[in-house]
Amino acid sequence: MSTDNWISELKSITLAVEGEETATGPPGASAEYRTARRALAEAESALHQQVLAVAAQRQALPIGPEMPNYEFSEGPSDLDAGDEETIVTLSELFGDHDELIVYHVMFHPDDNKPCPMCSSIVDGFTGIAKHLGDRCALAIIAKAPIGKLRAWARRQEWRNLRLVSSFDNSFTTDLGTEGSRGSHIPAVSVFTRDGTTIHHRYTQSADFADGSNGGVDQIWPIWHLIDLLPSGRTDWLPLGNYD
Repeated sequence: MSTDNWISELKSITLAVEGEETATGPPGASAEYRTARRALAEAESALHQQVLAVAAQRQALPIGPEMPNYEFSEGPSDLDAGDEETIVTLSELFGDHDELIVYHVMFHPDDNKPCPMCSSIVDGFTGIAKHLGDRCALAIIAKAPIGKLRAWARRQEWRNLRLVSSFDNSFTTDLGTEGSRGSHIPAVSVFTRDGTTIHHRYTQSADFADGSNGGVDQIWPIWHLIDLLPSGRTDWLPLGNYD
């Protein structure tokens, strides 16, 4: 059965009334609240359209430069099967797909654990990886040696993610996710493959060009949920349980 068929057969779908207004809260709200809520709904709809417009602009970027077929270190797919290293190429990270998303973890080779914010992002990937895998490939890449990356992955239960190390290549430097003094920068990149040719399509770091943060919020849904709260973002950071 196709996805369209089983969705259309769900009880909630069969009972839906076309054109019926969706709820925005319980009855009894003040006129002031209802007016403000309608204005907010219009702003949220406009924001959604802006998000789609920016996505279209991103998708329309000219094709980027051809990439070397970098070699990375990888361990067994089973995190508990030890850390015996094998070599995997950038092309092999695509698997059966021709589009690849890479998350660059801030994990310096001299550290024993990554940036906690990066860790919270990858925590989230563990739940969606099986769904994303229907559409594209996903790889988590860090400069830290593969043994350190896998040790942290075991702690965080990153058991369904492709984890590789760029310790022995220039990938992070070439992508601009490693600074001149060896600092590491959280970022997300996209690559495409046409036959044996790989092209860079997109990279965005955690900070925008003007120095403001939020550059990877698009893949970090925790902030979108916190933005729903009356208290908003405050100065909270996802630092818990990473000690």
